[in-house]
Amino acid sequence: MPTPVLFDVDTGIDDALALLVATRSPELDLVGVGTIAGNVTASGAAFNTLRTLEAAGVTEVPVAVGVENFLLEPPHDASWIHGTDGIGDTDQPAPRGRPSGEHAVDQLLRLSHEHAGRLVVIATAPLTNLALAMRKDATLCDRLARIVIMGGSAQDGGNKAAWGEANIANDPEAAQVVFAADVPRTMIGLDVTMKVRFDQDDLEALTAASDPVANFAADLLPFYLGAYERVTGRRECAVHDALTVAAVIDPDAFTLRSLPTQVETRGDLTRGMTVVDLRARFANWPVGEQPRTDVALDVDVDRAHALLLERLGVRA
Repeated sequence: MPTPVLFDVDTGIDDALALLVATRSPELDLVGVGTIAGNVTASGAAFNTLRTLEAAGVTEVPVAVGVENFLLEPPHDASWIHGTDGIGDTDQPAPRGRPSGEHAVDQLLRLSHEHAGRLVVIATAPLTNLALAMRKDATLCDRLARIVIMGGSAQDGGNKAAWGEANIANDPEAAQVVFAADVPRTMIGLDVTMKVRFDQDDLEALTAASDPVANFAADLLPFYLGAYERVTGRRECAVHDALTVAAVIDPDAFTLRSLPTQVETRGDLTRGMTVVDLRARFANWPVGEQPRTDVALDVDVDRAHALLLERLGVRA
């Protein structure tokens, strides 16, 4: 039986790729999408989500707009890497559908009842919606099977700040609520997602495929590749959020360890850092009683890369 999944997104390019992968994965039953500010506004993310789902022929999944502001941090966007519209300035047609009218927090609570004990939340955005839902209903965590987070970094630095990955550092207070909650969770951090990349050859394969999902993905990638090329000098881009979906589909492709993980909310230089106690990899190292997260430490790059391309419509 497919796993019911709810996405919480700020739909930029890699969120869109993640949604496309999910629509082509029989292991998953996409039951809803909530949006939040991040790469674009929450309302902009909803329209990008609808555009993406419609490109995949999916029109029945409800898309709910969530919060436009973080708990303390000021809002901003990531137009420099995702384009002013969030999906590569590709001039996509307006979606035919519209957001459901339900708030993303209320949608999460409703679906947690409808799929009690089975719902997996895939969070590829700041965690404000989730934190607010936990505050609104203290029993929410009892009904969730797992939260899978694209965010943080266990063994390397960040992208928003030296030690702050954007999804966590955009709202550290919300992230700390989620990482302290009594709920199974997995963290696919920046240090792992940066290992799996698409390049010009992948773009050409997606362009050449006779598949609308592949072709939509190909439309989005040039801007993303260009943004990475300006920063790294190499025309290849990490596909962070899509890789997080791969971790739900094929967790055995990842090296996961249950490790104490907290979010730094006060440090002048480290605010937004995910502090992963790597000492706990050693079974007898005393680290005390702290909230634990299944943290990705590595990934089988070739296996994950092949899975993503196959789900996006590129046949081997």
